[in-house]
Amino acid sequence: MTTTTLDRTAPTDVPVLDILAARWSPRAYDETATVDEGALARALEAARWSPSAYNSQPWRFIVARRGSEAFAGLSAALVEFNAAWATRAGVLIAAIAETENEAGRANVTAQYDLGQAVAHLSVQAHHDGLFVHQMTGFDPAVVSERFSLADRFRPFTLLALGEAGDPEILPDAMRERELAPRERRALAETVLVND
Repeated sequence: MTTTTLDRTAPTDVPVLDILAARWSPRAYDETATVDEGALARALEAARWSPSAYNSQPWRFIVARRGSEAFAGLSAALVEFNAAWATRAGVLIAAIAETENEAGRANVTAQYDLGQAVAHLSVQAHHDGLFVHQMTGFDPAVVSERFSLADRFRPFTLLALGEAGDPEILPDAMRERELAPRERRALAETVLVND
């Protein structure tokens, strides 16, 4: 059984859009699959059109396809745990926030806005049959150095993007996490005030 046939739909407290309930973050990727360029472009376009404070659009992406020099560069930044599975994905993406403008003025919402852009990217990718897993387990300094990023650009997350693979390829502990029931804190515990 592959993850593409698994029903990973979230058991939501109230109904949400099907695409949001179905979206999840696998670690098992099909290392033989090539990512559809149209689907990748649509995911990046969805990110481009996400909202940002003052329309500052402080997000930037390094998109690296498996087998490329850029992919090797992003792979080198991963912590060992993430490198064990993420390098099977067809694409690695560095999500980068422009934390200040060229004049040196800080953008205090850059991280928030980048998060929205990545959320839009993730939902569009899932709509097109691709899966995204976001990671903070990487060394941002390696990304900055390898790609000669200016100081105002800060890598915040790496994304594995590709087609889902068979969870049997994963080590036991990772496979158990992959197949475990999806859980979230109850909505009533998340909303602090609902007056």
